[in-house]
Amino acid sequence: MDNLALGLNPAPTPLRPLLGLTILVVEDSRYACEALRLMCLRSGARIRRADCLASARRHLGVYLPCVILIDLGLPDGSGTDLIAQLAALPNPPVILATSADDFAEPVAIAAGAHGFLPKPHDSLSDFQECILGHLPVERQPGGPRLINQERIEADQISYRDDLALAAELLRRNPSPESLSYAAAFISGIARQAHDDTLAMAAARLRGSSPNAPEVEQTACLLIDRIVETPVM
Repeated sequence: MDNLALGLNPAPTPLRPLLGLTILVVEDSRYACEALRLMCLRSGARIRRADCLASARRHLGVYLPCVILIDLGLPDGSGTDLIAQLAALPNPPVILATSADDFAEPVAIAAGAHGFLPKPHDSLSDFQECILGHLPVERQPGGPRLINQERIEADQISYRDDLALAAELLRRNPSPESLSYAAAFISGIARQAHDDTLAMAAARLRGSSPNAPEVEQTACLLIDRIVETPVM
């Protein structure tokens, strides 16, 4: 059981408006998750991470978070399945969905999500407002609160990790299903990195066959991005 249910959590403050919350992030991208970790840190929230549906369900078997943020495209299925499962609980947590797909929001809301936080995850104020808008009054910070316009940038190591994983997905003789997943994963990386060229490559992968030239072309582009990215 989460501490919120036991009344043990500290009260939020104007400077740390999410203080006392536990947020479970169900996200396969290390790059996106690192940005969310930094946002939680600046907002006062504790973060737990699951990189797939199976891992998320293991977490939920131990505790129920205050907020759960679920990516719709996961390696072992659709995040909408987990959203629907949680929405059916008698007292569900705040359920938020995320995706790089511009058309994903109505799908997530139809599945039972309370809100939607689109990628990229780089606006601290958008992150805070999306969560605060679905919290009860007693979990809102008291007094005036300045809107924090800070832009969050995740570290380049997590970016390179995602690029390497994506390249591996394309070069291991993908099936149509795994290619579809890879295209969605690469689209998320591109959105988080504000990389229009990579986003267009991901779009060309959607609906392609595993033997299409776009697969090798995109793999080469991913390798180029790895080489171009300095390790600090």
